[in-house]
Amino acid sequence: MGTAAAPTFDTEALRRGIERQDASTLLALYADDAEIRMIDHRTQPSHPMVMHGRSSISEMLTDVYGRDMTHTLEQVVVDGDHLAFMESCRYPDGTRVLATSMADLRDGRIVDQTSIQAWDEG
Repeated sequence: MGTAAAPTFDTEALRRGIERQDASTLLALYADDAEIRMIDHRTQPSHPMVMHGRSSISEMLTDVYGRDMTHTLEQVVVDGDHLAFMESCRYPDGTRVLATSMADLRDGRIVDQTSIQAWDEG
C-alpha cells in the first residue's frame, strides 16, 4: 500500500501569476490564514505592512498586478516547507523595483511570508 505524497508548492503557477500579472493565480497559492509582511522604505522592519488572510492579500495582489508595469520571476527555490523567490519589476518610465521573499509552506500553500522590496529613487 502506497502513501500519499504531501502537496508540493506550484512554482510554475507562481511564475505564471507573476509574469502574466494574474492576481487570482497568485492568490490560489496562499492558505486561507496566510500572513504577509512587506518591508520597504515606507514600512520599515519595526513597522512592516502586514496583511492577514486571503481577503487582505487579494486586495494587495489586485493592486500590484493591476499596475502598468512588467513583472519577472528571477529566481525561486523550494526546500521542503520553505520558499524563497526574487521578483523584478519595471514601470513604463524605467523605474525598477526588486523584491525578495521568504515564506513558510503548509500543504503546498504559503502561510507566512516576509518580503523586502527596494525601489529606484530619482
